[in-house]
Amino acid sequence: MQLETFLESIKSFLPILAAIAGYLIGSLSFAVIVSRAMGLSDPRTFGSKNPGATNVLRSGSKAAAIMTLVLDAAKGWLPVVLVKMYGKPYGLEEGTMAMVGLAAFVGHLYPVFFKFVGGKGVATALGVLVGISWVLGLATGATWIIMAYFFRYSSLASLTAAVFAPVYYIFGDGMAWYLNKSVLLAVSIMSLLLIYRHAENIGRLAKGTESRLGKKKP
Repeated sequence: MQLETFLESIKSFLPILAAIAGYLIGSLSFAVIVSRAMGLSDPRTFGSKNPGATNVLRSGSKAAAIMTLVLDAAKGWLPVVLVKMYGKPYGLEEGTMAMVGLAAFVGHLYPVFFKFVGGKGVATALGVLVGISWVLGLATGATWIIMAYFFRYSSLASLTAAVFAPVYYIFGDGMAWYLNKSVLLAVSIMSLLLIYRHAENIGRLAKGTESRLGKKKP
């Protein structure tokens, strides 16, 4: 009862507090954490110097890369699902769910615990999308896998998935029920930030110098 009374008294601040919590969860850079725990080199010091699963894979440890991928996705999924499952009694609707997911994604890009130097956010964005709708997450993830399989460029796969994610929401899950503008805005902002974070990759793709999946960078 005391907890419920306390939550009721701060009800108007809960969306902001939820977004802050989402950002802090997103700020956990698991590429760095997992690499340290497994005695590997800091992913910010080799390859693309991007603290993400793809660069961790370049260390030669598939287990570390898989753990990084799963944990980075989970930190995007968890805040969204918590709001989705438990937020309604406290006035936390889909708008808060979208804001929390976006906050977790931004936390990955600019983590407060790691001097605001983070990864590109592909796995975390996918986790957010799965939390919003498993159909949306599945469609976006399948797009990444198909592009990566045929072209062997992680960046190209990520860019394609980023472009199609808002489209999938509009014509897929959004049409099935109703189009929530807050969710669409959050998904669109994540897509734009993903494209922005891949600006260097776009340049290398255009020049034909982008590293392919499975190939170690010097």
